[in-house]
Amino acid sequence: MEILDLLLQAAPILFKGVGYTLVFAVASMLGGLLLGFPLAIARILPSRWAQWPATAYVSLMRGTPLLVQIFVIYYGLPSIGISFSPLTAGILALSLNAGAYLSESLRGAIQGVHNGQWSASYSLGLNYGQTLRYIVIPQAIRIAVPSMSNTLISLIKDTSLVSVITVTELMLATKEVIAVTFRPLPLYLAAAAVYWCLSICFERLQIRLERKLGQAHSK
Repeated sequence: MEILDLLLQAAPILFKGVGYTLVFAVASMLGGLLLGFPLAIARILPSRWAQWPATAYVSLMRGTPLLVQIFVIYYGLPSIGISFSPLTAGILALSLNAGAYLSESLRGAIQGVHNGQWSASYSLGLNYGQTLRYIVIPQAIRIAVPSMSNTLISLIKDTSLVSVITVTELMLATKEVIAVTFRPLPLYLAAAAVYWCLSICFERLQIRLERKLGQAHSK
C-alpha cells in the first residue's frame, strides 16, 4: 500500500510530464517529416549539388549524439546571439535529428517503388516532379510507414534527453518527485512503464495504419 500511495501522490506530476512528452514527440515527428521529405528528394535527384548538402546533413545528424545536438542548440547558439526557450530548443533539436532518420526511411521507400512505375508515368506524359508527387510518393509512404513509426517510438524515448535543458517532460517530472520522496526505484519503474505503454499504443496505431493502407492498395 505504501508504494501505491507513493504512485498516487506522484501521478499528477507524472501525467503532466507525459503531456509534455507527447507534445515533444508529435511536434518533432511533424517537424522531422517537413525536413525529411525535401532531404529524401535531394538525395535521389541526379544533381550532385543537391545530393552533397543533404548527404552531409544526414551524416552529421546521424553521426553525432542527440544529447550533443541539444547542448549545441540550447547552450551553444546563444554565444552567437541565437537563443531559444527550452521547449523550442527541445522540439528543434528532436526535429532536426528525426528529419535525418526519416529522410533515409523515405529515400529507401522511394527507391523501393518499382522502376516500371516511373516508365509508365513517363509514357503518360508526366514529368519527373509529377511522377514523384502523384505516383511514387503515395506508394513510398505506404512502404515507409513501419520505419517512420519506429522513428516516432524512438522519439518518445528520446524526449527524456530534453530534461537536461529543464523541460518538465516525463523523466524530469519523475526526478522532481524523487527529490521530494527519496524513493527512486518505484518511481523510475513507473516512468519506464509509462514509456512502455506509450510505445505499445503507437505500435497499435502503426499496425492499424498499415492494415488500412494495405486495404486501400489492394483495391
